[in-house]
Amino acid sequence: MSLHEKQRRNRKEFVPLDWERAEKIREVLHYLHEINKLVPIIVEGKRDKKALKEIGFSGEIITLHSGKSIYEFAENISTRFEKVVLLFDWDQKGEELYAKIGEHLNGMWEDFASIRELLKILCQKEISEIEQIPTLFQRISGQNLDVTKWEE
Repeated sequence: MSLHEKQRRNRKEFVPLDWERAEKIREVLHYLHEINKLVPIIVEGKRDKKALKEIGFSGEIITLHSGKSIYEFAENISTRFEKVVLLFDWDQKGEELYAKIGEHLNGMWEDFASIRELLKILCQKEISEIEQIPTLFQRISGQNLDVTKWEE
């Protein structure tokens, strides 16, 4: 086998797998970005927050794991804000936290629950963590995700 054939075989060429789904993910995240200008997003941890900041989110993003109990955290949030977006992972732990925090913040997050559900559907079973969204987007579109730019 020639050197050229070996290089060609070893090279991973990008093939867009699902451009339409990537655009829908971008649209949902752009919508969330606009909401986040006025409403804080609550995520599980620092890596989720970092991932959202890296793709252009500039509003307040609050991490759940800040050393407080769930009750203390919810009390603090309910005194500081009228509305919040709950954006937890959709793995087992994330689902449990989503239910617990949601119960404590009743009436504050339900308006935005469909955003998380849409992301779950769009990301299918490929990923289950918020921090993995930029990587998934890159893989299915061949582009870096930037939620600040939107073209209709």
